[in-house]
Amino acid sequence: MPVTPLLPQGVNLEKLLERLRYLSWGAADILLAYSKGEQPPYGFPNVLDVQDLGDGPVSAADLAVNQWLLEGLKSNFPSISWELISEESSKEKSFKADPAAEWFWILDPLDGTKDFLQGTGEYAVHLALVKGNTLSLGVVLIPEREELWFGVLGIGAWCENRDAKRSQVCFSSRERLSDLILVASRNHRDQRLEDLVEKLALGGEKAVGSVGCKVATILRGEADLYISLSGKSAPKDWDMAAPEAVLRAAGGSFTHADGSSLKYNTGDFRQRGCLLASHGINHSHLCKNALLAMDIIDPGFLV
Repeated sequence: MPVTPLLPQGVNLEKLLERLRYLSWGAADILLAYSKGEQPPYGFPNVLDVQDLGDGPVSAADLAVNQWLLEGLKSNFPSISWELISEESSKEKSFKADPAAEWFWILDPLDGTKDFLQGTGEYAVHLALVKGNTLSLGVVLIPEREELWFGVLGIGAWCENRDAKRSQVCFSSRERLSDLILVASRNHRDQRLEDLVEKLALGGEKAVGSVGCKVATILRGEADLYISLSGKSAPKDWDMAAPEAVLRAAGGSFTHADGSSLKYNTGDFRQRGCLLASHGINHSHLCKNALLAMDIIDPGFLV
């Protein structure tokens, strides 16, 4: 029996996907131009100035894609009442999300700004549609690989190239914890994470930038597990929402170490705790082991 996706009234899934393709590849063109030192399209300035606003660097590329996505969602769906929340908008002192809104877009115009500036290519664009606290769909764009990942909860997940040719998710078949490959942060690590990884005794590890790029390695079968462990700072809604939506739509798992779900639009953008994303095989066993390990590494830590 066909599943009806969770969407606002008056929004057709195919029309929405069509518009998201256009906006996503437009964002890719903007970012690729900045990364090559070329003139960006759509009239954006060609100087890649960088500011540090406390939570990390913000470049002209972040701001250009932010404007492109926000204006695009508004102009393409003028009659739909949804709140638009982005990483860049949230930094404005006057910004406040509407607590009465039913539908939200949670956007990260450039996840992995440090990787973008360092030239690793491991950066992504995130778009997630949420009803209340419930994810509906997610988009993860990886410009340097020309990969556009879609995940529609209840429908499925897939990857597209610029010609909209689809390729399917290809999780690995690794099951035993001692065989699992961890994809970890290059720029956000501390000793507690090192201790947790050691106690889990996994099969290997690779370092990747953006959360979207990390989850994509799981979707391709190159890795099996991602761990986020908050400390002095924590990932935010826009870091996690779109990658979670795509991974879960594909049949994977994304939870806290105690098995509880991530929650969005709570009034606090921070996603604190020990978060685990995996291809879903033995996820509950993985959570149990992580929970036991954290009790030793950092007793009282709210996972």
